[in-house]
Amino acid sequence: MTTETNATASKARLLPQLIKFGAVGAVGFGVNLVVFNVMLLIVLRNVHHATIYSTIIATVIAILTNWIGNRYWAFSGQRQQNAAREGVEFFVVSLATGTGIPLLCIWVSHYLLGLANPVADNISANVVGLALGMLFRFALYRWWVFSPVRAERKMQVAEAAKAPQTEPVTGSTLARTPDGGLVGD
Repeated sequence: MTTETNATASKARLLPQLIKFGAVGAVGFGVNLVVFNVMLLIVLRNVHHATIYSTIIATVIAILTNWIGNRYWAFSGQRQQNAAREGVEFFVVSLATGTGIPLLCIWVSHYLLGLANPVADNISANVVGLALGMLFRFALYRWWVFSPVRAERKMQVAEAAKAPQTEPVTGSTLARTPDGGLVGD
């Protein structure tokens, strides 16, 4: 397969994968919303700092839901054999892009640009931050966590390990002649 057909095939897979990624993200958003409100309003109703605990629990459950959806649907053809490593990488990317990028956007808007009001804070964190986070998350999932290059490399290593080991052929006929042992043995 040529480089041109590889690039064409990769582009052809991008849009369906992006749509699946968006659908998984929408389900994760719904899970986050439901779990957050159930924790806040029912389970942790009388607990001090219930908002913080509800946010943490909802975020972790939504990340787990998204990992399962992305692993078995959106990026199913590219998942790693080492699920624990993939899960840790997914969790790190999700936290960094889902929390870090919106926080960075709100910091820039609120403190650098001086747009210190609830509307500006919501736009910077929940519109710009989440949109940028989603783009970075998709890119990191596609080219790092569920990287097809990593999957191909692992397959090549596995195939090389299964192949029979042969001795390298050199230019000398002595290297190719079997060793008969010592003369007179």
